[in-house]
Order: sequence, then structure tokens, then C-alpha cells
Amino acid sequence: MKKRYLLPVLIVLSIISLFIGVHDISIMDLINRDTEKIHIMAISRLPRLLSIIVAGVAMSISGVIMQQISNNKFVSPTTAATMDSAKLGVLVSIMIFSSATTMEKILTAFIFSLLGTFVFMKLLKKIKFKNVVFIPLVGIMVGNVIGSITDFFAYKYNLIQNMSSFLQGNFSMIIKGNYEIILLTIPLLLVSFLYANKFTIIGMGEDVSKNLGLNFNKVANIGVTLVALMSALVLITVGNIPFVGLVVPNIVSIFRGDNLSKNIGITALFGAIFVLACDIVGRVIIFPYEIPISLTVGVIGSVIFLYLIFRRTTNEG
Repeated sequence: MKKRYLLPVLIVLSIISLFIGVHDISIMDLINRDTEKIHIMAISRLPRLLSIIVAGVAMSISGVIMQQISNNKFVSPTTAATMDSAKLGVLVSIMIFSSATTMEKILTAFIFSLLGTFVFMKLLKKIKFKNVVFIPLVGIMVGNVIGSITDFFAYKYNLIQNMSSFLQGNFSMIIKGNYEIILLTIPLLLVSFLYANKFTIIGMGEDVSKNLGLNFNKVANIGVTLVALMSALVLITVGNIPFVGLVVPNIVSIFRGDNLSKNIGITALFGAIFVLACDIVGRVIIFPYEIPISLTVGVIGSVIFLYLIFRRTTNEG
């Protein structure tokens, strides 16, 4: 798994993605300057492609950061109550502000996802039984509790339909003018790249970090903040995309090892490829209709997740 192989794959899949859709568009249409086809490409296909790539990179990097901080390969925004807490934040913003703006939703989603993730990290420190599978199960249970609270208040205040868009990841509604907010993840990704060496060090444990002169808690808090904010931005823009932050870093780790400073670029590329490939599958399998990205990623990701668990169990046995 090398960058020189992944980049051409990403380019090819991106081109395929641009020319898949209900409206038949060919390269010749663009060369011949077909105004209608160029307009569709500009307001729909290109924004969708950009959103897919950014979301895939953001969730993959968020996952690998969480795994380094927790020193657990099965921890991610999906299994650490981060996404469930963000959804609760969205609900609270809708309840407090009758017509919540996008920035109000992002702010409350960020605050709640940050709080939910910190609660999980505190529980992680309290748990003495550090089995690699048990820890994410705790996160899933915490997330389910938070999700149940969200569902209860959404039902009580007749907000189920308002919340549905945040419960299911879907790129079909992405058009020019309603996706640009996800681009705020790009500077957060740059910060993540700059902190890659430090995240690698804290992945070795708190004692090692202190011996190397690194403030473990400070770097961990920065990592959690980056994860919470990126998760909130992705959730608000395209909805919940499960398993990406879990399976992508693990697949990269199998082929490349655990040095985040060396693998962060490959993780980002592979995350974009994974989400893009799943989106293409979802668009062609029942064409001209499409399957939401959360469903295709959920099915493929769950199969890979089970493989990773059995692989780990076999290796330990």
C-alpha cells in the first residue's frame, strides 16, 4: 500500500464519480461546452465529489487519532460516543433555537461531541479490564444511551423528521451552496498532520510520553478537540458515516504498521478512496436510484470490522 498506487486509484474513481448520475454526462458534452451539462457538473457533481473526499479523509484521520490517544485499535468516533453526542447536540440546538442556523448546529454539535468523547476517555481511564474489544463495546453502550436520549426528546417534541437527515449519511442532497461548511475541516486536517509525530508518541503510553518530554494530556486534549470538531462538521454536512474511522486506520496498519507520522497521508488517501468506492457502489447498484452512503459503508465496514476482530482473536490465540 503506497501513495504512488493510491493516488491514481483516487483519480480514476473521482472521474467515474463525476460521470455517474441520473443525467447522462460525457466528456464530449464538456468539450462541446454543453451549458446544461456543465451547469449540472458545477452545482452537483463537483460539490458531491469534494464532499466525499473531504468527509472520507476527515473521518479516517479522526479515527486514527482516537486510536492513538486511547491506544486501542477498535476506538473511533463511531465507537467512542462522539457521533452520537454530536447528534444530541444538533437536537438541542433545534430545541433551543426554533430555526437554528448551520453555525449554531455546528457549535452545539461540537460542544456535545467534545463532552461525550471526554466522558468516554474518562471511563477508559477508570476501566481496569483493558481488553481491546471490551473498550469499544463500552463506547458503543455509552453512545446507545445518548442515542436513546436523543430519540426520546426528538419523539417528544415531534422532531424525528428534523433529525433524520443527521441520522443517515447521504451525499445525494449535496449541491453548491449547502456543502461548503465541510471545507472547514481542511485546516483541522492540516493541524492533525502537524501533530502526527506527537500523536504517534502518545500512542506509546503516558509514561513514554513524559520520558520524551511530551505533555500527554495536552496533546490528547488537542486530538480529542480536533476529532470532535471534524465529526461535527461532517455530521452537519452529510450525516453520520459509520465505520470509516474504524476500518480504514486498521487496514493501513496491517500493511504499514503503526507509525502515524509515516502513515497519516496514506490513511487520508485510503479513507477518501474507501468512501468514494462505497458511494459509487451505492449509486450504481439500483440505478437510477441510490443507496445512502451510511448503508453501503455500514454493510462493508461491518464485514471488515468482524474480520478485524476474528483476525485479532486468532493472532492472540
